[in-house]
Amino acid sequence: MMAALGRCARRLLLLRGFPARGARAGSGPGGGAAAAVVTPPPAAAAPRQQHEEEEDMVAALRKNPDYHGFDADPVMDVWNMRLAFFFGISLCIVVGATFLHYLPEHGMRKWARREAERMVKERERLGLPVLDSNYFDPSKLVLPAEDEE
Repeated sequence: MMAALGRCARRLLLLRGFPARGARAGSGPGGGAAAAVVTPPPAAAAPRQQHEEEEDMVAALRKNPDYHGFDADPVMDVWNMRLAFFFGISLCIVVGATFLHYLPEHGMRKWARREAERMVKERERLGLPVLDSNYFDPSKLVLPAEDEE
């Protein structure tokens, strides 16, 4: 993301006639003007590939002033930008938030409370005490014989 923003800023500077490299503010971990880093001007013998790439960017920006950085063709640039924002915003954020909203609750606390309230009402309806010292009915438990221990 930051690299894409850096490329866009570099393209705008090239379009306005400024050099590709210069003072960069806020590039450090602290950001802001206190972290400004001044880089030396580019050497006279800049790499040929970078120079050609910058010329291509300037040509694309002059051809299409509303250049979004997706394609040199203006029509494809707009369509690619729209698709990127549709999938990035609509699908990721909206569908992702909907998915997270409808996830089952963690720990099932609400279900446990509803189940406890249902059990209390059932025991009150049958005339049994709400709480019993035996969790299971002792007459239904099968215990091992004492001589097997």
